[in-house]
Amino acid sequence: MGHLYYVRHGQTVWNVEDKICGSTDSPLTDYGRQQAREAAEKIRAEGISFDEILYSPLSRAKDTALIISELTGVPAREEKRLFEQNFGKWEGTSPRRSPEFTEAKRSFVSSYEGGESMLKFCHRVYGLLDEITSDSSKTFLLVAHNGVSRVVHSYFNDMTNDEYAQFGIKNCEICEYCWEDSQDVKK
Repeated sequence: MGHLYYVRHGQTVWNVEDKICGSTDSPLTDYGRQQAREAAEKIRAEGISFDEILYSPLSRAKDTALIISELTGVPAREEKRLFEQNFGKWEGTSPRRSPEFTEAKRSFVSSYEGGESMLKFCHRVYGLLDEITSDSSKTFLLVAHNGVSRVVHSYFNDMTNDEYAQFGIKNCEICEYCWEDSQDVKK
């Protein structure tokens, strides 16, 4: 059986301001750094074990991953396919859960006027997940974004479009995904 762990980055300035971050780089707050330290402590306390940390190049995920790496002693490296989706015209707008943006996320082929479509985004992240799940001899912790968490969750679980659009995890929440060694069975 293969295992994969996922952590969303710590709180950012734009999280506090209720803005859509997407591919725009918004730095961690002091509280976000504290959340990363607490996630690392929880990983150690619960005996969660992984071989390597892969993180998004955006500073909010990178900084979270490097804090976890430092406190757990597990090596970390950048993985460009974990870059958050570019939400085009929605980047930097608020509120993040506005009815208009929620509705826009249901359109899987729209590039949000200059961004990245949900289909292309999923294709990018699914490619990484296909590689990870093809060899369960190594366990990874992925540190990335809320949008990426949707894609990861949808890779292992059937979801309706509405469930996908509404799915999200909290800052520094730790999720675990498991799969059978056979590629024919994913859960």
